[in-house]
Amino acid sequence: MPFKSFTDYLLLEKNYSSLTVNAYSNDLSTFSEFINKEYQTNSINQVNYSQIRTWIVSLVESGISNRSINRKISALSTYYKFLLKIKEIEVSPLAKHKALKTSKKIQIPFSEQEVVNVLDDFNFENDFEGVRNKLIIELFYSTGIRRIELIELKLSNFNLENKTLKVLGKRNKERIIPILNSVIKLLHIYIKERNSLEVIEDEEYLFLTKKGFKLYETLVYRIINDYFSLASSKVKKSPHILRHSFATHLLNQGADLNAVKELLGHSSLAATQVYTHNSIAELKKVHVNAHPRSKK
Repeated sequence: MPFKSFTDYLLLEKNYSSLTVNAYSNDLSTFSEFINKEYQTNSINQVNYSQIRTWIVSLVESGISNRSINRKISALSTYYKFLLKIKEIEVSPLAKHKALKTSKKIQIPFSEQEVVNVLDDFNFENDFEGVRNKLIIELFYSTGIRRIELIELKLSNFNLENKTLKVLGKRNKERIIPILNSVIKLLHIYIKERNSLEVIEDEEYLFLTKKGFKLYETLVYRIINDYFSLASSKVKKSPHILRHSFATHLLNQGADLNAVKELLGHSSLAATQVYTHNSIAELKKVHVNAHPRSKK
């Protein structure tokens, strides 16, 4: 396998997810093919910034977004940092590279009413898939977990006595999240439905398809999109928007930013602060309505 020592380093030392490692490996292979074609060299270890710049230009001309290009360059930069670490090179060809400018995407969360409309007012089917789908939505909204974290959940992750959930996040970092009574109640119902499946292929995982296999990412996306399409006119309706809604609604209700950071599993406050623009709008509304001078 090309770049095996690098991918082993990412998996074993840096604890990157297999999805990220595969993406990095694909980006390196794509760059290697480009360099081989354009400069007739089989090694990307000896390239200079000018050659990398040519690749970047070709990516821009192909219509790939700056955000995607930056991700590819990030993979390349990580590879050269690895070569520096093992003393294969003395200077990274990307040492002075500046990321391409990207426009900030404003993620619009669901309103509290839209979530209520789905969870409380919508009639979920009283069968395995109906109960499962409601539990998935309830879990996303009440815990703020990521899609891959939900897919990887096992029943052993729950401590029902303490009303907590152990989640394995990015880079295998564990965090403990409180769970609501509504989740526990639904979980008991779901387990009964799950146990009644004719075949269970992936026994260790909590969430399964009706054929007994572990859930997959596109199905989870489809579940969220389908239900929220009935309650919301927002363009994007995804598991990440539910995670976004979880954080925004907590902040709107006065939750501490550091506490929300821990619940989300962010490594820094900067990552959590992207959710504050909505709570600032809420604070302005409260301020205008409550301040004695606002009517002057």
